[in-house]
Amino acid sequence: RVAVVGAGVSGLTATKCCLDEGLEPTCFEQSQDIGGLWRYTEHIEAGRPSLYPSVISNTSKEMSAFSDFPYPEDFPVFLPNDKLLEYLQRYAKCFGLREHIKFGTTVVSVRKHPDFATRGQWNVVTEADGKQTSHVFDAVMVCSGNFSEPSLPLHCFPGIKRFQGQYFHSRQYKHPDVFQGKRVLVVGMGNSGVDIAVEASRVAAKVTICTSRGAWVLSRVFDHGYPWDMVFNTRLMSLIRNSLPGPLSRGLVNYRVNQRFKHENYGLQPEKSCFVREPVLNDDLPSYILTGRITIKPGVKEFKDNSVVFHNCPEEEPIDIVVFCTGYNVSFPFLEEAVVKVENKHASLYKYVFPTHLQRPTLAILGLIKPLGAIMPVTEMQARWVTRVFKGLCQLPPQSVMEKEVNEKKKNQVQRFGLSFDEVLKTDCLVYTDKLASFIGAKPSVLGLLCRDPWLALTIFFGPCTPYQYRLGGPGRWEGARQAILTQWDRTLKPTRTRVPTGSSSSCPSLLTAVGFLLLLAALVFGF
Repeated sequence: RVAVVGAGVSGLTATKCCLDEGLEPTCFEQSQDIGGLWRYTEHIEAGRPSLYPSVISNTSKEMSAFSDFPYPEDFPVFLPNDKLLEYLQRYAKCFGLREHIKFGTTVVSVRKHPDFATRGQWNVVTEADGKQTSHVFDAVMVCSGNFSEPSLPLHCFPGIKRFQGQYFHSRQYKHPDVFQGKRVLVVGMGNSGVDIAVEASRVAAKVTICTSRGAWVLSRVFDHGYPWDMVFNTRLMSLIRNSLPGPLSRGLVNYRVNQRFKHENYGLQPEKSCFVREPVLNDDLPSYILTGRITIKPGVKEFKDNSVVFHNCPEEEPIDIVVFCTGYNVSFPFLEEAVVKVENKHASLYKYVFPTHLQRPTLAILGLIKPLGAIMPVTEMQARWVTRVFKGLCQLPPQSVMEKEVNEKKKNQVQRFGLSFDEVLKTDCLVYTDKLASFIGAKPSVLGLLCRDPWLALTIFFGPCTPYQYRLGGPGRWEGARQAILTQWDRTLKPTRTRVPTGSSSSCPSLLTAVGFLLLLAALVFGF
Protein backbone atom coordinates (compact mmCIF):
# COMPACT_ATOMS: atom_id res chain seq x y z
CA ARG A 1 0.00 0.00 0.00
CA VAL A 2 1.42 3.33 -1.12
CA ALA A 3 0.34 6.80 -0.01
CA VAL A 4 0.64 9.46 -2.73
CA VAL A 5 0.56 13.05 -1.48
CA GLY A 6 -0.96 15.38 -4.08
CA ALA A 7 -2.84 14.89 -7.37
CA GLY A 8 -0.93 17.24 -9.63
CA VAL A 9 1.37 16.21 -12.47
CA SER A 10 3.67 14.14 -10.21
CA GLY A 11 0.88 12.63 -8.13
CA LEU A 12 -1.09 11.45 -11.14
CA THR A 13 1.84 9.71 -12.79
CA ALA A 14 2.93 8.28 -9.41
CA THR A 15 -0.52 6.77 -8.96
CA LYS A 16 -0.46 5.29 -12.46
CA CYS A 17 3.04 3.85 -12.02
CA CYS A 18 1.94 2.21 -8.78
CA LEU A 19 -0.93 0.55 -10.63
CA ASP A 20 1.41 -0.52 -13.44
CA GLU A 21 3.61 -2.30 -10.89
CA GLY A 22 0.72 -3.97 -9.07
CA LEU A 23 0.94 -1.73 -6.01
CA GLU A 24 -2.10 -0.28 -4.21
CA PRO A 25 -1.97 3.54 -4.30
CA THR A 26 -4.12 5.93 -2.32
CA CYS A 27 -3.68 9.51 -3.48
CA PHE A 28 -4.60 12.29 -1.05
CA GLU A 29 -5.51 15.65 -2.61
CA GLN A 30 -6.46 18.56 -0.36
CA SER A 31 -8.47 20.37 -3.06
CA GLN A 32 -11.55 19.12 -4.87
CA ASP A 33 -9.97 18.26 -8.23
CA ILE A 34 -6.80 17.12 -9.95
CA GLY A 35 -4.25 19.30 -11.74
CA GLY A 36 -2.18 20.90 -8.99
CA LEU A 37 -0.32 23.89 -10.41
CA TRP A 38 -2.24 23.69 -13.70
CA ARG A 39 -5.74 24.03 -12.25
CA TYR A 40 -6.59 27.72 -12.36
CA THR A 41 -8.78 29.26 -9.69
CA GLU A 42 -9.70 32.92 -9.48
CA HIS A 43 -9.09 32.96 -5.73
CA ILE A 44 -5.87 31.95 -3.99
CA GLU A 45 -6.15 28.77 -1.93
CA ALA A 46 -3.91 28.24 1.09
CA GLY A 47 -1.32 25.52 0.56
CA ARG A 48 -1.98 25.34 -3.19
CA PRO A 49 -0.05 26.79 -6.13
CA SER A 50 -1.60 29.88 -7.66
CA LEU A 51 -1.78 30.41 -11.41
CA TYR A 52 -2.54 33.50 -13.46
CA PRO A 53 -4.91 32.84 -16.37
CA SER A 54 -2.49 33.75 -19.16
CA VAL A 55 0.12 31.11 -18.25
CA ILE A 56 1.31 29.02 -21.21
CA SER A 57 3.67 26.05 -20.98
CA ASN A 58 7.33 26.75 -21.67
CA THR A 59 7.90 23.30 -23.16
CA SER A 60 6.23 21.89 -26.26
CA LYS A 61 3.52 19.26 -26.11
CA GLU A 62 5.60 16.46 -27.65
CA MET A 63 8.41 17.00 -25.15
CA SER A 64 5.96 17.38 -22.25
CA ALA A 65 3.84 14.27 -22.78
CA PHE A 66 3.73 11.28 -20.52
CA SER A 67 5.63 8.54 -22.30
CA ASP A 68 2.64 6.33 -23.17
CA PHE A 69 0.03 9.05 -23.67
CA PRO A 70 0.71 11.54 -26.50
CA TYR A 71 -1.20 14.80 -26.65
CA PRO A 72 -4.06 15.03 -29.18
CA GLU A 73 -2.70 16.22 -32.52
CA ASP A 74 -5.03 19.23 -32.61
CA PHE A 75 -3.74 20.62 -29.29
CA PRO A 76 -1.51 23.71 -29.74
CA VAL A 77 2.24 23.20 -29.67
CA PHE A 78 2.67 25.22 -26.47
CA LEU A 79 -0.26 24.74 -24.16
CA PRO A 80 -2.43 27.31 -22.39
CA ASN A 81 -3.05 26.17 -18.82
CA ASP A 82 -6.63 25.04 -19.53
CA LYS A 83 -5.43 22.75 -22.34
CA LEU A 84 -2.74 21.23 -20.15
CA LEU A 85 -5.34 20.63 -17.44
CA GLU A 86 -7.58 18.97 -20.03
CA TYR A 87 -4.69 16.67 -20.96
CA LEU A 88 -4.24 15.69 -17.29
CA GLN A 89 -7.97 15.01 -17.00
CA ARG A 90 -7.84 12.76 -20.10
CA TYR A 91 -4.82 10.97 -18.63
CA ALA A 92 -6.62 10.35 -15.34
CA LYS A 93 -9.73 9.09 -17.13
CA CYS A 94 -7.81 6.83 -19.53
CA PHE A 95 -5.97 5.01 -16.74
CA GLY A 96 -8.75 5.08 -14.12
CA LEU A 97 -6.84 7.20 -11.62
CA ARG A 98 -9.70 9.14 -10.02
CA GLU A 99 -11.01 6.09 -8.16
CA HIS A 100 -7.72 6.00 -6.26
CA ILE A 101 -7.81 9.68 -5.23
CA LYS A 102 -9.37 11.00 -2.01
CA PHE A 103 -10.30 14.63 -2.65
CA GLY A 104 -10.69 17.24 0.06
CA THR A 105 -8.19 15.33 2.17
CA THR A 106 -5.10 16.95 3.67
CA VAL A 107 -2.08 14.97 4.81
CA VAL A 108 -1.36 16.23 8.32
CA SER A 109 1.64 14.10 9.22
CA VAL A 110 3.83 11.28 7.94
CA ARG A 111 5.80 9.53 10.68
CA LYS A 112 7.84 6.34 10.88
CA HIS A 113 5.92 3.33 12.11
CA PRO A 114 7.39 1.76 15.29
CA ASP A 115 8.67 -1.21 13.24
CA PHE A 116 10.12 1.00 10.49
CA ALA A 117 13.60 -0.51 10.83
CA THR A 118 12.29 -3.93 9.84
CA ARG A 119 9.31 -3.24 7.59
CA GLY A 120 9.78 0.37 6.48
CA GLN A 121 6.15 1.31 7.11
CA TRP A 122 4.72 4.79 7.75
CA ASN A 123 1.93 6.18 9.92
CA VAL A 124 0.01 8.71 7.84
CA VAL A 125 -2.57 11.02 9.44
CA THR A 126 -5.06 12.73 7.12
CA GLU A 127 -7.84 15.23 7.71
CA ALA A 128 -11.13 15.57 5.83
CA ASP A 129 -14.20 17.58 6.89
CA GLY A 130 -12.51 18.38 10.20
CA LYS A 131 -11.99 14.71 11.07
CA GLN A 132 -8.56 13.12 11.35
CA THR A 133 -7.85 9.53 10.32
CA SER A 134 -4.75 7.39 10.85
CA HIS A 135 -3.45 4.97 8.23
CA VAL A 136 -0.50 2.61 7.90
CA PHE A 137 1.24 2.51 4.51
CA ASP A 138 4.13 0.42 3.24
CA ALA A 139 5.56 3.37 1.29
CA VAL A 140 5.00 7.09 0.64
CA MET A 141 5.44 9.17 -2.53
CA VAL A 142 5.52 12.90 -1.80
CA CYS A 143 4.17 14.79 -4.83
CA SER A 144 3.12 18.06 -3.19
CA GLY A 145 5.24 20.32 -5.40
CA ASN A 146 7.26 23.39 -4.45
CA PHE A 147 5.13 26.33 -5.62
CA SER A 148 2.92 26.84 -2.57
CA GLU A 149 5.05 28.72 -0.05
CA PRO A 150 6.25 32.05 -1.51
CA SER A 151 9.73 33.29 -0.66
CA LEU A 152 9.54 36.99 0.18
CA PRO A 153 12.90 38.02 1.72
CA LEU A 154 11.95 41.61 2.59
CA HIS A 155 15.03 41.90 4.82
CA CYS A 156 17.11 41.89 1.64
CA PHE A 157 15.46 45.11 0.46
CA PRO A 158 16.44 48.09 2.65
CA GLY A 159 13.69 50.67 3.09
CA ILE A 160 10.80 48.45 1.98
CA LYS A 161 8.96 49.09 5.26
CA ARG A 162 8.85 52.82 4.58
CA PHE A 163 7.67 52.37 0.99
CA GLN A 164 4.17 53.86 0.77
CA GLY A 165 3.10 52.12 -2.43
CA GLN A 166 1.72 48.62 -2.88
CA TYR A 167 3.85 45.47 -2.98
CA PHE A 168 3.07 41.78 -3.23
CA HIS A 169 4.55 38.41 -4.24
CA SER A 170 3.90 37.12 -7.76
CA ARG A 171 1.79 34.30 -6.27
CA GLN A 172 -0.93 36.87 -5.64
CA TYR A 173 -1.02 38.08 -9.26
CA LYS A 174 -4.06 37.25 -11.40
CA HIS A 175 -4.90 40.07 -13.82
CA PRO A 176 -3.01 43.11 -15.19
CA ASP A 177 -5.79 45.64 -14.43
CA VAL A 178 -4.20 46.23 -11.02
CA PHE A 179 -1.37 48.00 -12.89
CA GLN A 180 -3.60 50.38 -14.89
CA GLY A 181 -1.78 53.71 -15.23
CA LYS A 182 0.78 52.77 -12.56
CA ARG A 183 4.56 52.80 -12.47
CA VAL A 184 5.48 49.17 -11.86
CA LEU A 185 8.68 47.55 -10.62
CA VAL A 186 9.13 43.79 -11.08
CA VAL A 187 11.85 42.37 -8.83
CA GLY A 188 13.38 39.22 -10.27
CA MET A 189 13.78 37.85 -13.74
CA GLY A 190 12.41 34.35 -13.83
CA ASN A 191 9.65 33.25 -16.17
CA SER A 192 6.86 34.59 -13.96
CA GLY A 193 8.58 37.93 -13.52
CA VAL A 194 8.98 38.48 -17.25
CA ASP A 195 5.43 37.27 -18.00
CA ILE A 196 3.97 39.70 -15.46
CA ALA A 197 6.14 42.58 -16.70
CA VAL A 198 5.01 42.00 -20.29
CA GLU A 199 1.34 41.90 -19.28
CA ALA A 200 1.70 44.95 -17.04
CA SER A 201 3.36 46.98 -19.79
CA ARG A 202 0.16 46.88 -21.86
CA VAL A 203 -1.76 48.92 -19.28
CA ALA A 204 0.84 50.49 -16.97
CA ALA A 205 2.39 53.93 -17.30
CA LYS A 206 5.87 52.43 -16.96
CA VAL A 207 7.35 49.00 -16.23
CA THR A 208 10.85 48.26 -14.92
CA ILE A 209 12.41 44.87 -14.31
CA CYS A 210 15.33 44.82 -11.89
CA THR A 211 17.75 41.93 -11.84
CA SER A 212 21.13 41.56 -10.20
CA ARG A 213 22.08 38.53 -12.30
CA GLY A 214 20.50 39.00 -15.71
CA ALA A 215 19.25 36.05 -17.73
CA TRP A 216 19.39 34.38 -21.11
CA VAL A 217 16.08 34.94 -22.91
CA LEU A 218 14.88 32.36 -25.43
CA SER A 219 11.85 32.34 -27.67
CA ARG A 220 9.51 29.39 -27.87
CA VAL A 221 9.96 29.74 -31.64
CA PHE A 222 13.46 28.44 -32.42
CA ASP A 223 15.45 27.55 -35.55
CA HIS A 224 13.30 27.45 -38.70
CA GLY A 225 10.23 28.13 -36.55
CA TYR A 226 10.38 24.82 -34.69
CA PRO A 227 9.77 24.60 -30.91
CA TRP A 228 12.91 25.48 -28.97
CA ASP A 229 13.08 22.27 -26.93
CA MET A 230 12.62 19.99 -29.95
CA VAL A 231 15.76 21.55 -31.43
CA PHE A 232 17.75 21.96 -28.21
CA ASN A 233 17.02 18.65 -26.47
CA THR A 234 18.29 16.04 -28.90
CA ARG A 235 20.74 13.25 -28.17
CA LEU A 236 23.24 14.73 -30.61
CA MET A 237 23.09 18.19 -29.02
CA SER A 238 23.31 16.69 -25.53
CA LEU A 239 26.38 14.67 -26.59
CA ILE A 240 28.02 17.83 -27.94
CA ARG A 241 27.19 19.92 -24.85
CA ASN A 242 28.42 17.32 -22.40
CA SER A 243 31.51 16.21 -24.34
CA LEU A 244 33.05 19.59 -24.97
CA PRO A 245 35.46 21.13 -22.45
CA GLY A 246 33.73 23.52 -20.04
CA PRO A 247 34.88 26.81 -21.60
CA LEU A 248 33.98 25.63 -25.10
CA SER A 249 30.57 24.39 -23.97
CA ARG A 250 29.84 27.70 -22.26
CA GLY A 251 31.06 29.50 -25.37
CA LEU A 252 28.54 27.50 -27.39
CA VAL A 253 25.76 28.54 -25.03
CA ASN A 254 26.81 32.20 -25.28
CA TYR A 255 26.91 31.99 -29.06
CA ARG A 256 23.55 30.28 -29.43
CA VAL A 257 21.55 32.48 -27.07
CA ASN A 258 22.98 35.66 -28.60
CA GLN A 259 22.07 34.67 -32.16
CA ARG A 260 18.56 36.09 -31.91
CA PHE A 261 19.72 39.32 -30.24
CA LYS A 262 22.76 40.45 -28.31
CA HIS A 263 21.78 40.31 -24.65
CA GLU A 264 24.36 42.86 -23.58
CA ASN A 265 22.65 45.53 -25.70
CA TYR A 266 19.35 44.91 -23.90
CA GLY A 267 20.71 44.94 -20.34
CA LEU A 268 20.06 41.20 -20.03
CA GLN A 269 23.57 39.67 -20.19
CA PRO A 270 24.02 37.41 -17.14
CA GLU A 271 26.39 38.90 -14.59
CA LYS A 272 28.65 35.86 -14.79
CA SER A 273 28.15 34.50 -18.26
CA CYS A 274 30.64 31.71 -17.54
CA PHE A 275 27.85 30.13 -15.49
CA VAL A 276 24.99 28.31 -17.17
CA ARG A 277 21.69 29.85 -16.15
CA GLU A 278 18.15 28.56 -16.52
CA PRO A 279 16.84 30.45 -19.56
CA VAL A 280 13.75 32.64 -19.49
CA LEU A 281 11.21 31.69 -22.17
CA ASN A 282 9.43 34.74 -23.50
CA ASP A 283 8.54 35.78 -27.03
CA ASP A 284 7.80 39.45 -26.31
CA LEU A 285 10.47 40.82 -23.98
CA PRO A 286 13.13 41.88 -26.55
CA SER A 287 10.63 43.82 -28.67
CA TYR A 288 9.08 45.40 -25.57
CA ILE A 289 12.52 46.62 -24.51
CA LEU A 290 13.13 47.94 -28.03
CA THR A 291 9.87 49.89 -27.98
CA GLY A 292 10.45 51.31 -24.50
CA ARG A 293 7.57 49.51 -22.84
CA ILE A 294 9.95 47.71 -20.44
CA THR A 295 13.25 48.91 -18.96
CA ILE A 296 15.89 46.65 -17.40
CA LYS A 297 17.71 47.88 -14.29
CA PRO A 298 20.28 46.43 -11.84
CA GLY A 299 19.29 45.09 -8.42
CA VAL A 300 17.56 47.23 -5.78
CA LYS A 301 19.85 49.21 -3.51
CA GLU A 302 17.16 50.92 -1.42
CA PHE A 303 13.48 51.79 -1.33
CA LYS A 304 12.30 55.30 -0.50
CA ASP A 305 8.78 56.53 0.34
CA ASN A 306 7.61 56.58 -3.28
CA SER A 307 10.68 55.56 -5.23
CA VAL A 308 13.54 53.11 -5.55
CA VAL A 309 17.30 53.44 -5.97
CA PHE A 310 19.16 50.83 -8.00
CA HIS A 311 22.78 49.77 -7.65
CA ASN A 312 25.13 51.86 -9.78
CA CYS A 313 22.25 54.26 -10.59
CA PRO A 314 22.33 57.42 -8.42
CA GLU A 315 18.94 58.81 -9.45
CA GLU A 316 15.70 57.72 -7.79
CA GLU A 317 13.02 55.98 -9.87
CA PRO A 318 9.39 56.82 -8.93
CA ILE A 319 7.23 53.70 -8.52
CA ASP A 320 3.70 52.87 -7.36
CA ILE A 321 3.64 49.05 -7.24
CA VAL A 322 6.32 46.42 -6.61
CA VAL A 323 5.88 42.78 -7.62
CA PHE A 324 8.37 40.45 -5.94
CA CYS A 325 9.06 37.51 -8.22
CA THR A 326 11.47 35.94 -5.76
CA GLY A 327 10.54 32.29 -6.03
CA TYR A 328 9.29 29.78 -3.52
CA ASN A 329 10.51 27.95 -0.44
CA VAL A 330 10.77 24.18 -0.38
CA SER A 331 8.83 22.79 2.55
CA PHE A 332 7.17 19.58 3.67
CA PRO A 333 5.16 20.56 6.77
CA PHE A 334 3.80 17.04 7.22
CA LEU A 335 7.29 15.50 7.42
CA GLU A 336 9.68 15.57 10.34
CA GLU A 337 12.94 17.42 9.71
CA ALA A 338 14.76 14.19 10.55
CA VAL A 339 13.19 12.59 7.46
CA VAL A 340 13.83 15.38 4.92
CA LYS A 341 15.93 18.34 5.97
CA VAL A 342 15.71 21.43 3.77
CA GLU A 343 18.60 23.90 3.80
CA ASN A 344 18.88 26.91 1.47
CA LYS A 345 15.88 25.65 -0.51
CA HIS A 346 17.68 22.35 -1.07
CA ALA A 347 16.99 18.87 0.28
CA SER A 348 19.80 16.30 0.23
CA LEU A 349 18.24 13.58 -1.88
CA TYR A 350 19.85 10.80 -3.89
CA LYS A 351 19.03 11.47 -7.56
CA TYR A 352 16.76 14.27 -6.24
CA VAL A 353 14.38 11.57 -4.98
CA PHE A 354 15.43 9.45 -1.99
CA PRO A 355 16.58 10.67 1.45
CA THR A 356 20.02 9.15 1.88
CA HIS A 357 19.82 8.24 5.58
CA LEU A 358 16.63 6.15 5.85
CA GLN A 359 17.07 2.55 6.91
CA ARG A 360 14.46 1.49 4.38
CA PRO A 361 13.97 3.25 1.02
CA THR A 362 10.20 3.53 1.36
CA LEU A 363 9.77 7.30 1.08
CA ALA A 364 10.43 9.27 -2.11
CA ILE A 365 10.11 12.92 -3.11
CA LEU A 366 8.96 13.45 -6.70
CA GLY A 367 9.22 16.61 -8.79
CA LEU A 368 11.71 18.46 -6.57
CA ILE A 369 13.92 19.22 -9.52
CA LYS A 370 14.28 21.90 -12.19
CA PRO A 371 15.20 20.14 -15.42
CA LEU A 372 16.35 22.27 -18.33
CA GLY A 373 13.38 20.93 -20.24
CA ALA A 374 9.94 19.47 -19.54
CA ILE A 375 9.12 18.34 -15.99
CA MET A 376 6.38 15.78 -16.77
CA PRO A 377 8.51 13.05 -18.41
CA VAL A 378 11.10 13.50 -15.67
CA THR A 379 8.64 13.00 -12.81
CA GLU A 380 7.14 10.04 -14.65
CA MET A 381 10.56 8.40 -14.91
CA GLN A 382 11.16 9.12 -11.23
CA ALA A 383 7.88 7.37 -10.42
CA ARG A 384 8.70 4.37 -12.61
CA TRP A 385 12.04 3.98 -10.82
CA VAL A 386 10.63 4.58 -7.34
CA THR A 387 7.87 2.00 -7.64
CA ARG A 388 10.41 -0.65 -8.66
CA VAL A 389 12.60 0.30 -5.71
CA PHE A 390 9.55 -0.13 -3.45
CA LYS A 391 9.01 -3.60 -4.93
CA GLY A 392 12.64 -4.57 -4.41
CA LEU A 393 13.30 -4.91 -8.15
CA CYS A 394 15.83 -2.06 -8.08
CA GLN A 395 18.37 -1.57 -5.32
CA LEU A 396 19.83 1.70 -4.02
CA PRO A 397 23.57 2.00 -3.29
CA PRO A 398 24.86 2.01 0.31
CA GLN A 399 24.19 5.16 2.32
CA SER A 400 27.81 6.31 2.16
CA VAL A 401 27.83 6.09 -1.64
CA MET A 402 24.57 8.04 -1.94
CA GLU A 403 25.74 10.79 0.42
CA LYS A 404 29.04 11.13 -1.43
CA GLU A 405 27.23 11.55 -4.74
CA VAL A 406 24.81 14.14 -3.31
CA ASN A 407 27.70 16.22 -1.96
CA GLU A 408 29.66 15.97 -5.20
CA LYS A 409 26.59 16.87 -7.23
CA LYS A 410 26.04 19.96 -5.12
CA LYS A 411 29.68 21.01 -5.54
CA ASN A 412 29.55 20.50 -9.31
CA GLN A 413 26.30 22.45 -9.57
CA VAL A 414 27.91 25.34 -7.69
CA GLN A 415 30.71 25.38 -10.27
CA ARG A 416 28.32 25.06 -13.21
CA PHE A 417 25.44 27.28 -12.14
CA GLY A 418 26.98 29.59 -9.54
CA LEU A 419 24.91 28.51 -6.54
CA SER A 420 22.03 30.83 -5.80
CA PHE A 421 18.63 29.97 -4.32
CA ASP A 422 17.48 26.69 -5.90
CA GLU A 423 20.18 26.37 -8.55
CA VAL A 424 21.24 23.00 -7.13
CA LEU A 425 17.89 21.59 -8.22
CA LYS A 426 18.68 22.24 -11.87
CA THR A 427 19.95 19.51 -14.13
CA ASP A 428 20.19 18.42 -17.76
CA CYS A 429 16.88 16.60 -18.21
CA LEU A 430 18.10 14.21 -20.92
CA VAL A 431 21.17 13.01 -19.00
CA TYR A 432 19.16 12.68 -15.80
CA THR A 433 16.23 10.83 -17.36
CA ASP A 434 18.60 8.49 -19.19
CA LYS A 435 20.28 7.62 -15.89
CA LEU A 436 17.00 6.74 -14.19
CA ALA A 437 15.87 4.82 -17.28
CA SER A 438 19.07 2.77 -17.15
CA PHE A 439 18.22 1.77 -13.56
CA ILE A 440 14.99 0.11 -14.70
CA GLY A 441 16.21 -1.13 -18.08
CA ALA A 442 14.19 1.35 -20.17
CA LYS A 443 16.99 3.46 -21.68
CA PRO A 444 16.89 3.13 -25.48
CA SER A 445 19.95 1.65 -27.16
CA VAL A 446 20.66 3.67 -30.29
CA LEU A 447 23.38 1.27 -31.44
CA GLY A 448 21.16 -1.74 -30.90
CA LEU A 449 18.33 -0.11 -32.83
CA LEU A 450 20.71 0.84 -35.65
CA CYS A 451 20.96 -2.83 -36.59
CA ARG A 452 17.27 -3.70 -36.14
CA ASP A 453 15.50 -0.48 -37.06
CA PRO A 454 17.94 2.07 -38.55
CA TRP A 455 15.31 4.72 -39.39
CA LEU A 456 14.04 4.70 -35.81
CA ALA A 457 17.62 4.81 -34.46
CA LEU A 458 18.47 7.86 -36.58
CA THR A 459 15.24 9.57 -35.54
CA ILE A 460 16.02 8.96 -31.88
CA PHE A 461 19.59 10.23 -32.11
CA PHE A 462 19.20 13.24 -34.39
CA GLY A 463 15.61 14.15 -33.59
CA PRO A 464 14.03 15.50 -30.41
CA CYS A 465 14.31 13.28 -27.37
CA THR A 466 10.60 12.79 -26.87
CA PRO A 467 9.42 10.70 -23.86
CA TYR A 468 8.15 7.83 -26.02
CA GLN A 469 11.76 6.68 -26.39
CA TYR A 470 11.56 5.33 -22.86
CA ARG A 471 8.71 2.95 -23.75
CA LEU A 472 10.48 1.10 -26.57
CA GLY A 473 11.72 -1.62 -24.24
CA GLY A 474 12.07 -2.71 -20.64
CA PRO A 475 9.32 -2.72 -18.01
CA GLY A 476 6.26 -0.76 -19.08
CA ARG A 477 7.01 -1.28 -22.77
CA TRP A 478 4.33 0.35 -24.93
CA GLU A 479 3.48 -1.05 -28.35
CA GLY A 480 2.66 2.40 -29.70
CA ALA A 481 6.03 3.95 -28.81
CA ARG A 482 7.68 3.49 -32.20
CA GLN A 483 4.74 4.96 -34.09
CA ALA A 484 4.53 7.87 -31.64
CA ILE A 485 8.20 8.70 -32.29
CA LEU A 486 7.91 8.51 -36.06
CA THR A 487 4.80 10.74 -36.08
CA GLN A 488 5.96 13.30 -33.50
CA TRP A 489 6.50 16.01 -36.11
CA ASP A 490 3.06 15.37 -37.61
CA ARG A 491 1.41 16.14 -34.26
CA THR A 492 3.68 19.15 -33.81
CA LEU A 493 2.86 20.74 -37.16
CA LYS A 494 -0.82 19.73 -37.41
CA PRO A 495 -2.19 22.72 -35.39
CA THR A 496 -0.03 25.28 -37.25
CA ARG A 497 -0.19 24.12 -40.89
CA THR A 498 -3.79 25.21 -41.23
CA ARG A 499 -3.16 26.62 -44.70
CA VAL A 500 -1.08 24.52 -47.09
CA PRO A 501 -0.36 26.16 -50.48
CA THR A 502 -0.37 23.99 -53.58
CA GLY A 503 3.01 22.35 -54.19
CA SER A 504 4.26 22.97 -50.65
CA SER A 505 6.84 20.71 -49.06
CA SER A 506 6.10 17.82 -46.75
CA SER A 507 4.47 18.70 -43.43
CA CYS A 508 7.20 16.79 -41.63
CA PRO A 509 10.76 18.14 -41.60
CA SER A 510 13.14 15.88 -43.43
CA LEU A 511 15.39 13.85 -41.19
CA LEU A 512 18.21 14.41 -43.63
CA THR A 513 17.68 18.17 -43.40
CA ALA A 514 17.72 17.95 -39.62
CA VAL A 515 20.80 15.74 -39.67
CA GLY A 516 22.58 18.07 -42.06
CA PHE A 517 21.75 21.10 -39.97
CA LEU A 518 22.88 19.48 -36.74
CA LEU A 519 26.11 18.18 -38.27
CA LEU A 520 26.81 21.66 -39.60
CA LEU A 521 26.15 23.06 -36.16
CA ALA A 522 28.48 20.47 -34.64
CA ALA A 523 31.19 21.48 -37.12
CA LEU A 524 30.70 25.12 -36.18
CA VAL A 525 30.90 24.22 -32.51
CA PHE A 526 34.14 22.29 -32.82
CA GLY A 527 35.60 25.11 -34.88
CA PHE A 528 34.28 27.77 -32.51
